[in-house]
Amino acid sequence: MDAGISVSNQDVSIAELPAFFRARVLVVGDVMLDRYWHGKAERISPEAPVPVVKVSSNEDRPGGAANVALNIAALGAAASIAGITGDDEAGEELARRLSGAGVLCHFYASPESPTITKLRIISQQQQLLRIDVEQAFTTADVDVLLVHALSALDSADVLVLSDYGKGSLSEAHALISAARARKIPVIVDPKGRDFNKYRGATVITPNLSEFEAVVGACLTEDELISKGQQLRAQLDLQALLITRGEHGMTLLQTDQPAFHLPAQALEVFDVTGAGDTVVAVLAAALAAGETLEKGTTLANLAAGLVVAKLGTAAISGPELRRAVQQQAGSGRGVMSAAQLLMAVQDARAHGERIVFTNGCFDIIHAGHVGYLAQARKLGDRLIVAINDDDSVKRLKGPGRPINPVDRRMAVLAGLSAVDWVVSFADDTPETLLAQIRPDVLVKGGDYSVDQVVGGELVHSYGGDVRVLEFLDNCSTSAIVAKVRNS
Repeated sequence: MDAGISVSNQDVSIAELPAFFRARVLVVGDVMLDRYWHGKAERISPEAPVPVVKVSSNEDRPGGAANVALNIAALGAAASIAGITGDDEAGEELARRLSGAGVLCHFYASPESPTITKLRIISQQQQLLRIDVEQAFTTADVDVLLVHALSALDSADVLVLSDYGKGSLSEAHALISAARARKIPVIVDPKGRDFNKYRGATVITPNLSEFEAVVGACLTEDELISKGQQLRAQLDLQALLITRGEHGMTLLQTDQPAFHLPAQALEVFDVTGAGDTVVAVLAAALAAGETLEKGTTLANLAAGLVVAKLGTAAISGPELRRAVQQQAGSGRGVMSAAQLLMAVQDARAHGERIVFTNGCFDIIHAGHVGYLAQARKLGDRLIVAINDDDSVKRLKGPGRPINPVDRRMAVLAGLSAVDWVVSFADDTPETLLAQIRPDVLVKGGDYSVDQVVGGELVHSYGGDVRVLEFLDNCSTSAIVAKVRNS
């Protein structure tokens, strides 16, 4: 790829998640219910040469536009949705599941059309049959949906049109015009060969096959970019985002070089719903005030997570935050107190046990290394909090520390047993302990449990306090004295 034409994800830094809690996104489109019936198929029917499946479990999931809204809510954003269901049990179940996830539903229960439902019969992880229940929507259905959507639009920061070609968005142009009049960005997940109905949207997100169905085959990167820019200009779009599977994503904007992102997935298990995740993360990021480039970078990262899951799935805020931290190199190592609190929150969301220890760690010796290795075995994550330089001087006297705080932190961060290193300015780490509330507080040296600073606090919420001896009978003060006397 020509470096003058495209840029990579390394050019856009995502150090932390957007403020998704401030984002309000309205999704309008084809809602459906995905149903899965699981069971064993151990014999052939005597009535016909087909397997008999004895159903042992079933599962319902929001699908189509409903899955987009579910993904948005999972990120912590305020999601609302407008769509057409039937006046039936499937429609009630779809609304119940979305409402339970925090999605505000503006559904029209059509007396003429059933809720679009896809029933999959699965045995031993193999899909044997899919049964679709759907019927074309009437003009009256679409007209009522338009009224519902327009009434909800004023409470949104971003509008998403999720088109699965079922007919809910036959009046897409009216929604786009209304959003533009209110200066609300519009993101469209398109369907079919006619993209003219999306004219004036902010960005549309076709996959490569959908894109080539409209513009023709693209044999080279230059051809893809050229045809993409022509389509973007023709449709009066601010941007065109082409999702390209294992080849990543390409974002095309007005008067800017193409922005290309390589695929992030380490293992692809199921691509179902990946497009929904891309649209959801991009929409939530834009609603939270991020740029298209940053939103696309986050969406690309989320897509790499969702394809490792089975079926339609939502990526949660903590999952995405952890991926962001790992990509930014902050999955472990030196952190500020604020960064550490977020990292601990994510670790707890994954059921991890937090161990905390503290000290000056002025000269790292064999005793420290062995002690920290023992401490790490008491949980899943080890935090080492160290006194800053002024604090060490107050505790140890003039001439200390030997090594400044940044060097001490760097050495500790390089130890395999240590996950996170943070400094504190007080003489004791009690303020930090109160914020983190570790599962285990560890102290090294010749102490009793009741002498450990912060031990009473940790015991108060049910935490554990341990005292470990330094190995090899080492002492930083003894090492310093020996050097000075030599």
